Amino acid sequence: MDEIKRKLALIDKQLAGRSFHKQAVTTCPLVFVAVGLMLGIFAQSRFSLQASIWLAPLGVLAAATAIFFVIQQFSRGNYQYVTAYLALGCFACLGAIRLTSYCRPESNDIRNFVADKPAMATIRGVIITEPQVSQYPDWEFARFKHTDPTSSFYIAIGEVKTAAGWAKATGTARVQVGEPVLELEAGDRIQAYCWLDRFMPPSNPGQFDVAAYLARRNVFVSISIESRAGIELRHSLPAGAFARLTAQIRQAATRALLGDLPGEGSSRGLLEALLLGNRRDVDSDTYRAFRRTGLLHLISLSGMHLGILFGIIWLAAKTAGLMKRSRAMICAIAVGIFLMIVPPRAPTIRAAIICWAFCASLLLRRRPNPINTLSLAAIVLLLIRPTQLFEAGWQLSFVSVLTIILFTKRIEAFLNEQLTDRLPSAKILTAGSALLRLFAVGLAAWLGSAGILLYHFYTITPLASIWTVLVFPLVSAVLALGFLKMILFFLLPTLSAVLGVAVAFMSDVLIWIVEAISRLDISEILIGRVSAVPVIFYYCIVVFAGYVYFRRPLIKRAICAVMLVSLFVYLGAAKWQRTHRDDLVLTCLDVGHGQAILVRLPGKTNILFDAGSLHRSDVGTRIVAPFLDYRGISKINAIVISHNDTDHINGIPEIVKHCKVDNVYANDAFFSRTDRWGTVKFLEECLDEQGFKIKRLEGNLRSGGATIETLWPDRDVQASDGLSDNDTSLVSLVEFAGVRILLCSDIEEFAQRELLGLHPDLKADIVVVPHHGSAKTLDAGFLEKLNADVLICSSDRSQYERTIHSTGHSLAASNVAGRFYTARDGAVTVTVGTDGTIKTTLFAK
Repeated sequence: MDEIKRKLALIDKQLAGRSFHKQAVTTCPLVFVAVGLMLGIFAQSRFSLQASIWLAPLGVLAAATAIFFVIQQFSRGNYQYVTAYLALGCFACLGAIRLTSYCRPESNDIRNFVADKPAMATIRGVIITEPQVSQYPDWEFARFKHTDPTSSFYIAIGEVKTAAGWAKATGTARVQVGEPVLELEAGDRIQAYCWLDRFMPPSNPGQFDVAAYLARRNVFVSISIESRAGIELRHSLPAGAFARLTAQIRQAATRALLGDLPGEGSSRGLLEALLLGNRRDVDSDTYRAFRRTGLLHLISLSGMHLGILFGIIWLAAKTAGLMKRSRAMICAIAVGIFLMIVPPRAPTIRAAIICWAFCASLLLRRRPNPINTLSLAAIVLLLIRPTQLFEAGWQLSFVSVLTIILFTKRIEAFLNEQLTDRLPSAKILTAGSALLRLFAVGLAAWLGSAGILLYHFYTITPLASIWTVLVFPLVSAVLALGFLKMILFFLLPTLSAVLGVAVAFMSDVLIWIVEAISRLDISEILIGRVSAVPVIFYYCIVVFAGYVYFRRPLIKRAICAVMLVSLFVYLGAAKWQRTHRDDLVLTCLDVGHGQAILVRLPGKTNILFDAGSLHRSDVGTRIVAPFLDYRGISKINAIVISHNDTDHINGIPEIVKHCKVDNVYANDAFFSRTDRWGTVKFLEECLDEQGFKIKRLEGNLRSGGATIETLWPDRDVQASDGLSDNDTSLVSLVEFAGVRILLCSDIEEFAQRELLGLHPDLKADIVVVPHHGSAKTLDAGFLEKLNADVLICSSDRSQYERTIHSTGHSLAASNVAGRFYTARDGAVTVTVGTDGTIKTTLFAK
């Protein structure tokens, strides 16, 4: 009997597989429109064709679509497939044209006033966003930053002053002011005396591409203003009625949620992220724990959050005795108000469109199709801003929901079948189980998001579905009670305050659980950067496994097994190559005026020499950590500190938090010299909180045939109080395969001469130039005597400009062909092969 049931089920599956295409054409026609838009946008982004080229095929396809549609209405022939694919072609052309029109600048766009170098200008425009102050709350060394917090906002350009007078201009620019300007508001008309510049692409592997991110929003120009004095307020317009209403609703919602909660604690930030969509105040440790466990989607406002709010309002309206159509109208209005409160991100807007489509179906007495509704949301968002297609958030939002729709029932049925076969007595317990269904939803969402997460964030979180089942009930309770608290705040404030205590407690419990799971260190597998090919191959496996059927299931299982093994072998090999090396690889990152050098020794040993910058903020989080993730490096065996200047150490605490670090070393001078700025004590306190003690560096470091030897300072010099901190900084010599690499840190002329005196035969093939290449502290003959083939200078742009334009500078006058500057070349990577060959790679091409 069981065998007959299995065969009947197989026949049903085969018939379903054959009719799936037909179902898509007949019940989900908007899928073809959405897919066409995506294909057209992608094609145009790759080939950058003129809009006129797309018009001819658009006309032909549109005419053919109309003809076949009419024929279909008056003929018994099945022309639905032809019409659907012709419509797909039409919207592919429309997608390409829409992207072209979105990206095409006006002739007087502000970007046309900017050359390759910064230029002074006077501009007029209207502030379109509220000014935000950069505080860096999660950067430990922010207190040692020499400059005031900066402000930033976006401005719609109206005029630019030229030699001929004021000229009309258009476009949007991002403004950065060297101090807080919170007295300015959105809607103010200002005149600014500023510098215009273009956004630079990232200069390090893995670094966030601000230029590409803003370009997708048609923002290409950066405006820098030294201080508030450079801004003249021309006219302060009162906010419009809608803007005032939005601001009032947003303030009321924030007060309803947070007004009666304790002023401190990580639960406030988490609640604001869960219920209001503002992740800005989420504690860095909490955010990191959610990311590592694969639960970050829970604090990203999306359909789950809006669905719970929708359900609360629907239930309240039903309790009040309202009919379905009245409930739908109330819920649609509530969703609109909620959109006025939260940031307008793609997942939220997508969820709102789906809710509105559901309400519209009830009002029109139609049965909604979830895939059709999802396609409608994609079409709307892509028509508004087509470049969203290339953003990770947009991709995750739609692909995850799509896989939930397509695979949840199949996964649940499969799990039920497996449990029933293996545990017949468990049939009653498992059938229709909420936990099993929840796991199926989580697994389906993970199947959809895994490839995108790997491509954009370089990690795999295979246990995310299990953790979702574990914490979802608590998250749902926090959301339900949190939304209820906000509603009751205006009706029953005392009850709202009581709910606030419960919600805050549950949020603390949620944070504790997620951080405990994160500390297990079993949730995340860091792979590193992969190309799009394995990601596409992965999604082919998912589709094949879910929607391709064979008469003999064993054949399908064998094919799936081969495909999965191939994928695992590829990813495993990629991970192995990044953690096990035969060569020595040195990367000098571009951190401006500072230093961060990662030396990957043969074998598995990774040594980081310093991590800090004088002018760039939080380089540990923004530059070094993304680089480690990009390269698939989850462990640093040792961090070696050269000396206590902030531009060499102010990124170390964030690196220790980000990945596993075995040891942190420094020389004797680091401990024995006067800590006049307090940086040594502060760093020790920061590391002590993470369970680290800075150790004294003794002896040489060895791995895989490579040796790291300390050349300077010797013990007599370290005990001297007459030297500067720079002259007691660590100088290390790395040797491998006959190649010598000298890391000079910040030693000045005295130390350079003494070093050559202690080691008169010292030669090096590769030299990291002392003190960022400063002409004031570089001994005239130091580089010449070293006789290096490669010179690397870790400096900012201003130091680089001074160096190359200085006629007397020994670095600029050097005859060495391999002179590299991180300010010009970005991260500089030098690979030393086992045969002693040297290969240099520059990130900024």
